Amino acid sequence: MNETRVEEAPPADSRGIDEILAEARTRIQRVNPSTAHHEHAESGAILVDIRPEAQRLAKGMIPDALIIERNVLEWRFDPRCEARLPIANTYGLRVIVFCQEGYTSSLAAASLQDLGLARATDMEGGFKAWRDAGLPTVGVPEGS
Repeated sequence: MNETRVEEAPPADSRGIDEILAEARTRIQRVNPSTAHHEHAESGAILVDIRPEAQRLAKGMIPDALIIERNVLEWRFDPRCEARLPIANTYGLRVIVFCQEGYTSSLAAASLQDLGLARATDMEGGFKAWRDAGLPTVGVPEGS
């Protein structure tokens, strides 16, 4: 089926995803995988894997990372929300969010900051960078 795409100017008050991502990253101090690993091991920072289950199964996981898929992240970490996790009872949590390559996680970390979690950030390069740095993983299929 051939569909003709109608080109039109975007609404005046809209922003493209590249602009939204750039703005989000101006507000967060991203960390590299080594720093994320150190903060998790030494300071108790919470590593949060927001990838969908299929991606985790296909690519592998970080041991001890908390799995919270992106669609419920804000509800699980908002100290005001009844659906929050028991650990999400303070705004001072150090949360390091990661996705597969570090794009969605930047948007997620900015959203957590919008909730008041000023120490929320994300990991540059995501799980892929963590794995490529030789940091601990589980369930990584051979050749991936």
